[in-house]
Amino acid sequence: MGQPEEGGARRETAVAASELPPGQRLQRGWPVTHYGPVPRFKPDRWDFRVFGATADGDKRVWNHEEFSALPFATVVADLHCVTKFSMLGSEWGGVPARTILELAPPAPQVTHVMVWAEYGYSANLRLADFTAERTIFATHKDDELLTAEHGFPLRLVVPHLYAWKGPKWVRGIEYMAADRRGFWEERGYHNLGDPWREQRYSYQEEPGDGPEL
Repeated sequence: MGQPEEGGARRETAVAASELPPGQRLQRGWPVTHYGPVPRFKPDRWDFRVFGATADGDKRVWNHEEFSALPFATVVADLHCVTKFSMLGSEWGGVPARTILELAPPAPQVTHVMVWAEYGYSANLRLADFTAERTIFATHKDDELLTAEHGFPLRLVVPHLYAWKGPKWVRGIEYMAADRRGFWEERGYHNLGDPWREQRYSYQEEPGDGPEL
């Protein structure tokens, strides 16, 4: 009985490997990786803000109850960490980024978004990446609420980019008419972060990939 199981495992590994970006390995669990302490969630003080170059010039704010009432959706998507592990086929539940764009539209000149999280952490995205069909502000993974260590109450998931582009503990987004580097992008990580092109570090950037360091 052992040999067929072993063969099945080899086939599963081969299929998984074919779905992985270069340099990545399949991860069975979900390691906890982040910079700094885990923030304490205080629902009465939590809000989500959209500001910067909005279409009407005003900012939009939702408290936790209001944000939780926004339309809920799910996407099945992979997560690729720049530390070289990948999780395949997770179901993420939450509020699609496109929903936020519809409720708080950007001005016509907006080209980029800065995603802001607790403690001033930030990650910049091209507007096209933010508006991608499967970009989602996740509250759940595989039908369960996120844990605090994995970003509860809200994390951004941008499946086609490295996971650092989707911060944990998100508190808002800033619409920008020009690109500006976020936290890790200022500290040597690639400005774009495409795992299929192995855009890990800033020294790999080509002209036009991002602002000068």
